[in-house]
Amino acid sequence: MSDLPEVKPPVVTPVRVVIALCLLAPFVAMLWVGSYAKTDPTFIGIPFFYWYQMLWVLLSTALTVTAHQLWRRDQRTRAAKAKGGAGA
Repeated sequence: MSDLPEVKPPVVTPVRVVIALCLLAPFVAMLWVGSYAKTDPTFIGIPFFYWYQMLWVLLSTALTVTAHQLWRRDQRTRAAKAKGGAGA
């Protein structure tokens, strides 16, 4: 038996910071209305205000998928470390 305390991985890791940024970016972009409340430049006749928001629909999807994949990888890594650490 060992009297050493169990060492747990840190809660805040660089991967988790990237995940948070991926999920936070669309909110900041959409809530900062002053940055896109204009009509120019237009894109195929659509005012900037509208196409910018539609672009963020696609970007939000990509960022959410990225965050999900990073989260799954992080969880697999933590589970592997916990499993390997418990057997040692």
